[in-house]
Amino acid sequence: MPPVDAWVQQAAAGIAERAERDLEALVAVSSPSGDVHGAEDCVAVVRALVPPAAAIERIPCSSPGHADDVVVRIAGSGSGRLLLLGHLDTVVPHERHEPLRRDGERLVGSGTVDMKGGDVLALGLLRALAEQPQRFAEVALLLVVDEEWRTGPMVHVDRFAGWDGCLCFEAGELAPDGSDAVIVRRKAAGTLRVRARGVAAHAGSAPHKGRNALLALAAAAQAVAAAHAPDGHDRLTSVPTMLHSGDAFNVVPDAGELACDLRSDRTAAFEEVRALVPRELAGVELDAELTRVWPAMDARAATAPLLASAAELLGRPLVAAGRGGASDASHVAPAIPFTVDGLGPRGGRAHAPGEFVLAAALHSRAEVAVALAAAVLDAAGATV
Repeated sequence: MPPVDAWVQQAAAGIAERAERDLEALVAVSSPSGDVHGAEDCVAVVRALVPPAAAIERIPCSSPGHADDVVVRIAGSGSGRLLLLGHLDTVVPHERHEPLRRDGERLVGSGTVDMKGGDVLALGLLRALAEQPQRFAEVALLLVVDEEWRTGPMVHVDRFAGWDGCLCFEAGELAPDGSDAVIVRRKAAGTLRVRARGVAAHAGSAPHKGRNALLALAAAAQAVAAAHAPDGHDRLTSVPTMLHSGDAFNVVPDAGELACDLRSDRTAAFEEVRALVPRELAGVELDAELTRVWPAMDARAATAPLLASAAELLGRPLVAAGRGGASDASHVAPAIPFTVDGLGPRGGRAHAPGEFVLAAALHSRAEVAVALAAAVLDAAGATV
């Protein structure tokens, strides 16, 4: 393959040079989803990292009770419109927050891989593009504050419908052969909640007078788990994840709630799982409801030609891959057919203590992001 394109090489080097410092500033802020003050502090850091030419707009979040999301826009003199996408919220509560520290080749800290490391690369790409205004008509960076907790639709999609490309900066990965990979396919994601209403009774002297909500929910969990078929046609994963029932050790529990995580290539499969939960079991009423349904994403056909163009600019292979986890890219893909995810740095332990990104991946994934941006905008300019 040809050598790395000169601008890709130069821009990526500039992004990587300051990425660790920018990541330290962003990870220093504890920003669990739903925390307004944490979100606002993150936005203040973002304001300090955007290029001077940027216009910053705050727009209402998709989820009530959250801080406003932020859109950073740069106008250019060329053709093509490119959306960069990320989120500022984490799942880590304040008391478990870890500021950034280096551990060998790992940059360890809360939210580093999901997804403040990606946010830093998106901000770096925005600055690099700001120095090349002839390449585009408009570039926008959308950073939301509710990705981890959102249950409803993403309300911003129509705002960017018809744009030439969307690059989402969730964590990066390698293909089995060691090549850089990007995400062009994701499963749909669903959350199933089952609420139980039984009858309380003394567990020692009169258990026969009760209707045990805990046992009914346990049976419902078994029914949901029986649908689990990751190797089946829909690649369905159906996993009970939380069960809460009972307030005292000596009382038959009269209420409770079960939560289940569902992933599939078809959103309709979630309704099929919900239908497996009976409405009544041993005198306990069960109410099963899908409280979150995120769409699937399959951009393989739409992205293939430009992935090939980006690989030429990179001077190395770029592999289209899939992932089971949910992402805002899935919401955007129907409105912007060229949507590619997984442009953040590689790392691990997302949502867990010791979450990290690999320091070296800040440079390699910056190259991937710059090459994809160039491929999208070059193609858009060629069609004018």
